[in-house]
Amino acid sequence: MTTNKHELATFGGGCFWCTEAVFQEIAGVEKVVSGYTGGNVPGRPTYREICSGLTGHAEVVQVTFNSQIVTYEDLLVIFMTSHDPTTLNRQGADVGTQYRSVIYYHNETQKEVAEEVVKQMGSYFSDPIVTEISPLGTFYDAEEYHQDYYKNNKQQGYCTVVIEPKLTKLRKMYADKLKKSVSE
Repeated sequence: MTTNKHELATFGGGCFWCTEAVFQEIAGVEKVVSGYTGGNVPGRPTYREICSGLTGHAEVVQVTFNSQIVTYEDLLVIFMTSHDPTTLNRQGADVGTQYRSVIYYHNETQKEVAEEVVKQMGSYFSDPIVTEISPLGTFYDAEEYHQDYYKNNKQQGYCTVVIEPKLTKLRKMYADKLKKSVSE
């Protein structure tokens, strides 16, 4: 008998283009989908509506991972160190509730692990962590042009100025957690 070791994790750490690019490089991550969740209006939101900040949704990524290769705790630590979890509703020049630092848990075990990791990470930062930990509501895939954004737009200014430094940091800090094609 085999057991399914595929799990889901959902994180919001500012612009989903950055967060998506980070998790796509991690061994054991099989799929990363940019999307929206955490809102308070009915129906599928559009990117334009999300950017208004009026829907309450956050830009997030939903990560499908093999827990036999990478643990949820590992993903949380990578998430917490790949963005600034101490700035409320902001990541760099991206400002608004849609850019909040948030962990959406899929079950009580994820909630407990997230709370413990956030607590442990407190000493890593000089300012208090403001990362929200909330139950996952409805997840909506973002529009197609947002998917694989960095892979498809590496020469775009945002990618070179904002995403590439995050990936450089990731590769330095977590070389042992990268997919072989990235670390070679």
